[in-house]
Amino acid sequence: MTDCRSNQLEFASCQGRKVQADFEGGEVSSDGGLLLLREVDRQIKVLRRAAALLPDRRQAGKVRHSTEAMLRQRVFALAQGYEDLNDHEQLRHDPLLQTAAGRSSALASAPTLCRMENEADRHSAMALNNLLVDLFIESHRSAPEEVVLDFDATDDPVHGRQEGRFFHGYYDRYCFLPLDVFCGSQPLFAWLRPSNIDEARGAWAVRRWLAKRLREAWPEVRIIWRADSGFCRWRMLQWSERHGVDYIVGLARNARVTRLAASLMEEASSEWERSGQKQRKFDWIEYGARPWDRARSVIAKAEYSEKGSNPRFVVTSLEGDAQLLYDDTYCARGDMENRVKEQQLGLFADRTSCHAWWPNQLRLLLSTLAYVLIDALRRLALHGTDWARRQATTLRACLLKIGAVIVRNTRRVVVHLSSSWPGRERFLLAHARLRSG
Repeated sequence: MTDCRSNQLEFASCQGRKVQADFEGGEVSSDGGLLLLREVDRQIKVLRRAAALLPDRRQAGKVRHSTEAMLRQRVFALAQGYEDLNDHEQLRHDPLLQTAAGRSSALASAPTLCRMENEADRHSAMALNNLLVDLFIESHRSAPEEVVLDFDATDDPVHGRQEGRFFHGYYDRYCFLPLDVFCGSQPLFAWLRPSNIDEARGAWAVRRWLAKRLREAWPEVRIIWRADSGFCRWRMLQWSERHGVDYIVGLARNARVTRLAASLMEEASSEWERSGQKQRKFDWIEYGARPWDRARSVIAKAEYSEKGSNPRFVVTSLEGDAQLLYDDTYCARGDMENRVKEQQLGLFADRTSCHAWWPNQLRLLLSTLAYVLIDALRRLALHGTDWARRQATTLRACLLKIGAVIVRNTRRVVVHLSSSWPGRERFLLAHARLRSG
């Protein structure tokens, strides 16, 4: 006779009772928070618009899974913490993911999703970046007085002998060097680049394109671009001055600019020796490297402590108190670095393991779309709470990962969420705000 309990798992007993488990629970999901992300997408309408920008060369009569359904499946899974395409061999049967993707049957398999990624090309990548700017503009009910565009490059380790694979000496490994642009918490641009290039390569064209797009929407907006010293190129500064774009950019330390700030460093050193307390002094200097067309205003920071001197320099077109500009404006770019880290670690922006170049570019953008949903959830549903600035991984663990039993029939889908889940009140607040939007 066949043993019908062969798949049953035995565990240690509890108060004299057997503890057993199996995988026969039926339509159960651990991703109840997909309901909230689905409502976010309903409001900002990002995934339907993104799907229309992706190429689809399949024969219409043989298509079982639309591009939109596959894109929803892929992006929602990333937001829920499933980074690998192989996860979808089982995940495609998850009833809540099916509901979020607009289906009531099995979703696309991993090979089908892989083929979608391999359809990617340069045109679709640029179109998706255009969509990111559209979403940013639409998120403002009225024209802002000022926008600060943060540019940054980061390392994206490669996973094999992929197209565009190069060794980067600074990071001491083979990697890509993607360029990201954020305004506050919102992404405006994400572009994969090989690592055998200058860090600022392409940033000029991107900044010019963004300035044009933003001024088409908001003619009077003040634009400031902010970046570290890797983006300090005098021709970029000159272009900004000609086109009315302000800048505040790190300036690499060198012997000449250090000499210009020598008296400030001496003052900081003397006060440290007298007081034994860390000293920070700020002042304006005029500096122009030999290739530059002219000298520009530079904020010099002279810092001295038990570790010795630590000078820093920032070139800027802004006016005002040097310390306030350095501390409140320039150092605020550190938040953008946190956003890049959040996307890489929490939403798998570095899972660029395809062999070909453009599928990896698409994977970076899929991660960015998942980030857009998470960030919109914070802005639309959690504003005014201490959860409005929580990282994606925290939101996933405490708001999106909820045990649920799903009952489906021809008339409705009922999702029974866990009764003992501690995030109930947060979920109810987010639901109320999203449904009223």
